[in-house]
Amino acid sequence: MGLAVVRSLGAPRRLSSQTEAEDFEQELVDQYLLAAVGVGSVDSTVASDRSVLFEFIRFLGRPVWTARPSDADRFLAAARRSGLARLTVQHKAWALAHFFDFLVVRYQGDIHRLTDVVVEQVIDEFNRPAQADYGSARVPPSADEVETLFAAWRLWLPQARKFLPAARDYLAASLWRRIGLRINESCMLDIRDWRRDLGEYGCVGIRFGKGSRGRGVKTRLVPAINSVRELLDWWMVEVRHQFGPDYTNPDAPLLPAERSPDPLTGCCPRAGKQTLRDGLAAAVQRGLPSWNGRLTPHVLRHFCASSLYANGLDVKAIQEVLGHSWLSTTTRYIHVPVEHVTQAWNASNARTAARLGPLEG
Repeated sequence: MGLAVVRSLGAPRRLSSQTEAEDFEQELVDQYLLAAVGVGSVDSTVASDRSVLFEFIRFLGRPVWTARPSDADRFLAAARRSGLARLTVQHKAWALAHFFDFLVVRYQGDIHRLTDVVVEQVIDEFNRPAQADYGSARVPPSADEVETLFAAWRLWLPQARKFLPAARDYLAASLWRRIGLRINESCMLDIRDWRRDLGEYGCVGIRFGKGSRGRGVKTRLVPAINSVRELLDWWMVEVRHQFGPDYTNPDAPLLPAERSPDPLTGCCPRAGKQTLRDGLAAAVQRGLPSWNGRLTPHVLRHFCASSLYANGLDVKAIQEVLGHSWLSTTTRYIHVPVEHVTQAWNASNARTAARLGPLEG
């Protein structure tokens, strides 16, 4: 699809016909989508935003620059009444918010001069949806509960009917627990991504991290802290070679499926996301039944953030480990126990008392 150029300051002083108004509206949308492509948004995100914008324009029934927050209220309310999921409605609101930010910042002057209308951001603090999981906070289990689960899992491994996939599922869950990998990041790891030669602990190379706002993959190196180096050494020395001869191939998956190697590449296929989820679910049912159906890979990612913070890692460092684009996202992953707040308060009072010295009677 060709993208037209939005009218410059030399454009006519007024839009003189319905056709000109529609063309101008199309140009504004095209330029917004072009900016999204330029910043690296993937095709699916651009297509999704385009669909939302034209859906809103049709719902509005008049030029998009005349929209007001009350129009967005009606649009989002209609989407909720139609039965759409909260996450879907949230994405619609985000698409509108970004588009109207674009209009205000880049084309407020042109639009006002052509139409006498002042563009207004239609998504504000009153109609902006909360996070998609609002009402169901992902508060992780306690450190004692997680240790109980993984201790029982370790004891069960030698007697597992199929040791190899059981050990693989244990390693994957340990990566979620200890360095907060996303499940897709875990599935896409290759043998080459375990870099024992980098840094004091070695590093896990994440080549398929999640980019913000659909901007493709985001790479990072995660230090193998929190006993991850020892886990990966155990995996590579004692277990991985039992899946097949591809353990010496750097392009082979780190977490393979227990199926025959691909005849073309000689590599084992990758374990799928649902397979790893099922492995965790079975372990929870055996070792921590009170969390059955609630302890997911993403909840373990929340546990990782909380436990790293409790052990003294600062929030910025945790952001780097988890691969978040925004520090505010990381803070939502950290669930501080009550006793931690109490201890911090007591320590703060002690520091204050030490600075002030003994009070005079």
